[in-house]
Amino acid sequence: MHIQIAKTAGFCMGVRRAVDMAIDAANQTKGSICTYGPLIHNPQVLDILKEKGIPTLYQIPEKGEGTVIIRAHGVPPDTREKLEKAGFRVMDATCPRVIKVQTIIRKHAQSGFHVIIAGDEDHPEVTGLLGYAEGRGHVIDSIEKLAALPSFEKAILVAQTTQNTRFYASVREWVNTSAPHYKVFDTICDSTEKRQAETLALAKEVDLVLVLGGKNSGNTQRLAEVAAEAGTPSLHIESVEEMDPSVLRGKKRIGITAGASTPNWILRQVVNTLEQLSSESHALQGKLKKLQHLLLSTNIYLSLCAAALTYAASVLQGFPHEIRYSLIAAFYVLSMQIFNTLTSIPSDRYNNPERAQLYEKGRSFFFILATLTGLAGLAAALQAGLFPFLLLFFMSLSGILYNAPLIPPRFQVSRIRSLKDIPGSKTILSAMAWAMVCALLPSIGIRGYADAATLGALVFVGILVFVRTAFFDILAMQGDRIVGKETLPILLGEKKSLQLLNLLLTALSLGFFLLVALEIFPLAALLLVTPPFLLIWMLGAEATGRITADVHLAFQTESLFILTGLLAGITRILS
Repeated sequence: MHIQIAKTAGFCMGVRRAVDMAIDAANQTKGSICTYGPLIHNPQVLDILKEKGIPTLYQIPEKGEGTVIIRAHGVPPDTREKLEKAGFRVMDATCPRVIKVQTIIRKHAQSGFHVIIAGDEDHPEVTGLLGYAEGRGHVIDSIEKLAALPSFEKAILVAQTTQNTRFYASVREWVNTSAPHYKVFDTICDSTEKRQAETLALAKEVDLVLVLGGKNSGNTQRLAEVAAEAGTPSLHIESVEEMDPSVLRGKKRIGITAGASTPNWILRQVVNTLEQLSSESHALQGKLKKLQHLLLSTNIYLSLCAAALTYAASVLQGFPHEIRYSLIAAFYVLSMQIFNTLTSIPSDRYNNPERAQLYEKGRSFFFILATLTGLAGLAAALQAGLFPFLLLFFMSLSGILYNAPLIPPRFQVSRIRSLKDIPGSKTILSAMAWAMVCALLPSIGIRGYADAATLGALVFVGILVFVRTAFFDILAMQGDRIVGKETLPILLGEKKSLQLLNLLLTALSLGFFLLVALEIFPLAALLLVTPPFLLIWMLGAEATGRITADVHLAFQTESLFILTGLLAGITRILS
């Protein structure tokens, strides 16, 4: 079974902005918070908001308090006035694209224009738009209704931002022919246009289109309509539980698109389920995928990556590698990653539900495994010498205490009580820890000193791990934000984070050439520039939708560390 995913599937800018505003308000604002009407049209997200203490307000009380968030679809201006008059602090999460349409309507309504809105009369966005028309608004959802309207001396035509592009094109054509004096505005969101165009193209290439999103979501309904218009069988589902495996029988190519209010974890769950169903019909392929998933979920594969980077760091520094230092790094990373995963179960329920389920069921087993591998690493470090042992001991202690509150409540002067409360600390500290255990510890243990090559190896390992961790944090932004994590991408934003990672990888590659030119690294070490270049490509490919954020991407990313070790082996042979 071949699975093809539309590039623009999932949250649009306006929905992401609204959800982020609500989640940030829940994590940072004191007092009661609610949304006026459902924030977006997705039941799973609304359930999460309710769990976060953000209920939905449907009626405006005479007296209110706290913060009320205006839904992404917007509201009539008099509704906002009523909310403020009732005593609420209003936070406006209206989509900027909708605000643009509201502004157009307000401006022309004040000049006496009638407003014709191509949209669904009972949709909340349309209700909000009508509120700006000063009683001269008219909603049409067919050419017949448009033709039945009186001929206005002055009128404008706008569309609900999630309207079917082909329908609106026919409406515009009728107006140009029958009422050319009307002013026509192209107000369908560009995200809507792209999604519908992609869905149409996708439907022509596959045997079945799965449309993911809320049943009451206008833009998701349009995607289902577009798929049906293409003549391809389609199935509109809200979650993986609604997917009927019998519908998939005989389908070799499955296309997936998702509405603008569909979170990425719903998309991932559906993709994972489809892959499992596909694996059941291919025994060998199924076993390989299960093995891949097991290695990633248990962090065993990542510990092998640490061993490979330790070997690469030794090659760069020019001293014979001792296998025990790769074991020390592998044990340390496995122990710390398991402890970190155990504390990340709440966010994993959204970012990686299968891993969350695995660790919830085997919590005791993984705790014992993390403890034993941590002790094994310390025992191996003690055999290597006092300094390696002390360095690893303090690193392990810092890792274990990362989530522990270190400042008593009575001495707390800010919301920071532990290392994890420092924004972006996980990404930075992980990179530093890997660099020390993979590059510094072997150098001191074997040679008894560090030099320029050690510094270069430290930077090399540190940047690779920093980029890998930050990249995964970007993919996990929605789940992390829900549980209140302040990772580097949440702090900087996705765009700036990607720019930072690309800048670091470019600087690392250029620095490599400089260190080779200065004969600090051997000439053959230029082979190790390959992984940074591949990471740059992967960052760009994921950002543009050319590759999908799934278990395969995670495995490929981690495999770059294994590749680094293999290239280091070739470097040693050639040097």
